[in-house]
Amino acid sequence: MIPRYSRPDMVKIWSPETKFRIWYEIEAHACDAMADLGVIPRENAEAVWKAKDVEFDVARIDEIEAVTKHDVIAFLTHLAEHVGSDEARFVHQGMTSSDVLDTCFNVQLVRAADILITDVEGLLTALKKRAMEHKDTLRVGRSHGIHAEPTTMGLTFARFYAEMDRNLTRLRTARDEISTGAISGAIGTFANVDPAVEEHVCAKLGLNPEPISTQVIPRDRHAAFFAALGVVASSIENIATEIRHMQRTEVLEGAEFFSMGQKGSSAMPHKKNPILTENLTGLARVVRMAVVPAMENVALWHERDISHSSVERNIGPDTTITLDFALARLTSVIDKMLIFPDNMLDNMNKFPGLVMSQRVLLALTQAGVSREDAYAMVQRNALKVWEHRTDFREELLADEDVLKALSVEEINEKFDMGYHTKHVDTIFKRVFG
Repeated sequence: MIPRYSRPDMVKIWSPETKFRIWYEIEAHACDAMADLGVIPRENAEAVWKAKDVEFDVARIDEIEAVTKHDVIAFLTHLAEHVGSDEARFVHQGMTSSDVLDTCFNVQLVRAADILITDVEGLLTALKKRAMEHKDTLRVGRSHGIHAEPTTMGLTFARFYAEMDRNLTRLRTARDEISTGAISGAIGTFANVDPAVEEHVCAKLGLNPEPISTQVIPRDRHAAFFAALGVVASSIENIATEIRHMQRTEVLEGAEFFSMGQKGSSAMPHKKNPILTENLTGLARVVRMAVVPAMENVALWHERDISHSSVERNIGPDTTITLDFALARLTSVIDKMLIFPDNMLDNMNKFPGLVMSQRVLLALTQAGVSREDAYAMVQRNALKVWEHRTDFREELLADEDVLKALSVEEINEKFDMGYHTKHVDTIFKRVFG
């Protein structure tokens, strides 16, 4: 990913230096396990650790790979330059390249997941804070983009909190599922490397041994991992889209923080554009772009092919780096977001009283009016409000058919806003405990 949408801790996971360090640790730990089994001499295993403080030369490895056309062999050749050819002759004993590549990739994904989990936890803190702050701040709820019934800004933040809390569970599950390693040799039969070697290496790297691998770790695990990232990205877009709507000039119920010296448009000095949430919408697309290729990677020929490899070299870094950046950006947006309660009430009253239509409909049916007749009575008065911007309550009070079923007091009672917020505490208890 380009630096504009990257944060250093996540980028570091995917650097060549980090990758080669993990490769080295896999090979060194494998040598220790083989020495324990008497497969290779102890002194050769110990000699490999002479490189424990070496900074592997990426340019040198690339130079060797230009000749070998094989990245793992290039690395092993470079390792032997540090350890000594004779001392290193048992490195990679009985192993295949995928043992190193797949185990390393999963280590990187686990580390990336740890960062993403922390990111979501931070976002949850921000969402909870704003939900509590605006628990009782009235705003109109909308369906199909049209005024529906009253809700609160706190409930808006609370539903986003609940969604992200589910995503936290998804990420933790994805982390667990991807936390496997394989040191099982060609075709995965352990013919040339004992299963104890795999168990030792995985324990050292914080992984679980893959129960059954072929020459690769099964890719359904990776498909589930990237699918989880795709869902998180979709939730980010869900929140970003709501904020973008709120910032529209004719709505203006909430807005991104606009810092001193910030410019909204090169042409129109008055503009305050929702650039951060628009950016998040775009970044969500980039993350989701990886989901289908990850699923297509599941179907490999026989015990392996490498059609998945080029895909993963791209989507591993790109999706995790992008999602890390997006989660951090969204957390900042939520933390600094401006809320305009007066505008929310103004919007609610743009068509005075209209949001209470269902209460009146239900009251009429409870008073003995058929649902069809009650709907017609309410709708004809509601349409007057739509067309002439009159007051819905006044229209009802002037309707003889409505007054035959409901008293003036009963009609007035139906316009109490508290009716729509009476269960906010119950919902908050469900969400936040």
